[in-house]
Amino acid sequence: MPIIQVKYSTPSQTSGLVKEIAAAASRLSAQHLRKNPEVTAVTVEAVNAENWFAGGVSLAEQRKASFFLDIKIVDGTNTKDEKAAFIAAVFATMGDLLGDLHHESYVYVHDVSATAYGFGGLTQERRYIAGKLGVAA
Repeated sequence: MPIIQVKYSTPSQTSGLVKEIAAAASRLSAQHLRKNPEVTAVTVEAVNAENWFAGGVSLAEQRKASFFLDIKIVDGTNTKDEKAAFIAAVFATMGDLLGDLHHESYVYVHDVSATAYGFGGLTQERRYIAGKLGVAA
């Protein structure tokens, strides 16, 4: 559990980048947010630099890369410092992977209610309670 969605754009396409981005997102969520990679889902989508605008000018014209990473985690499971470290690490790693980043590259950490979020047909709240009771969810 979490779900991570990444959109990225570079002035030139690089082979294998999607897999590297997905691996980095999962690794960084485990390292900084203590999320289990075995139940982490990641989607990665490339956007043509001509179709990505920052400050009203396309990334193609600026010859810059950019990204937007969106991650959903259960509210209260991470501190402000952990989320800040995650955001900084994502920005640094994406710069390594994509090259010269536009400063308007974003990471959005959603803190969502455990009663409104889950996988496999069960909420995270139900999994939590089952774990406390020592019973199957």
